[in-house]
Amino acid sequence: MSAPAPAAAGLPVRVEGLVHIYRLFDTEVVALRGVDLTIAAGETVTLFGPSGSGKSTLLAALSGLVRPSAGTVRIGDAEIGRMSERELLRLRRGRVATLLQGAGRNLLPYASPAQNVAFAQRGTGRRHRADAAADLLAGLDLGHLADAPLAALSGGELQRVAIAAAVAGGPGLLLADEPTSQLDAAGRDAVIATLQRVNERFGTTVVAVTHDREVGARLGRQVVMRAGRVGEEGRGDERFVVVGADGALHLPHSERDAWPAGTLVEVRRDGDDLRLVRRQP
Repeated sequence: MSAPAPAAAGLPVRVEGLVHIYRLFDTEVVALRGVDLTIAAGETVTLFGPSGSGKSTLLAALSGLVRPSAGTVRIGDAEIGRMSERELLRLRRGRVATLLQGAGRNLLPYASPAQNVAFAQRGTGRRHRADAAADLLAGLDLGHLADAPLAALSGGELQRVAIAAAVAGGPGLLLADEPTSQLDAAGRDAVIATLQRVNERFGTTVVAVTHDREVGARLGRQVVMRAGRVGEEGRGDERFVVVGADGALHLPHSERDAWPAGTLVEVRRDGDDLRLVRRQP
């Protein structure tokens, strides 16, 4: 029996002017500085960037675990910054699911895959049929693992079960933090296929933080974070720099050595296009 779709449709995401500042000892650290990002309902997006670029903070802001210092985050029709803690908890129980890095952090180690999914379904407060967990696992091609002990599963299988548990409550948005880390190529490919299946079968919007370019290429749209902002986007084989709300843009990483900070640049209009011409100081 195939699994019924747990989500009627994916949720759209709209981030505008997002700033997040936190205190580290006696210093204020700006983790996000004016992030603008729109994700369509049912889209799959990966967030790239070096450590400290803001991608994990952005993921936390989308889940409501980080409150904006300025700007807005909208998930569907809900604005995160205006929600109470109770409302945020309700959002995370049903509409937004977060897959933490490391499968073991998302699963009960003494329970089977089916028991983990059933536990996650009960946690939403909704009523589910007795066989709903088995149906969901079958719908994600995990039915053969339903009653297996977790200790007998490979890393890739554990992560796929963790994904099933994350979507058990029918979220419209799935946030995944490094879902393929520490997996071999076969495990990585199987996890990517499961994320794609979640998106295709249920319409779930998927946003994943990753360092693996193969994950980004397979999941579609790639957003590159630079110094707390969206610096680049990739779609298929194409790469684009992104103009910020203040008119700033980041040079592609491949050009940074040739155009170091402080380089004088003349901007020339050429029809509908702009040309950048380097000038000597």
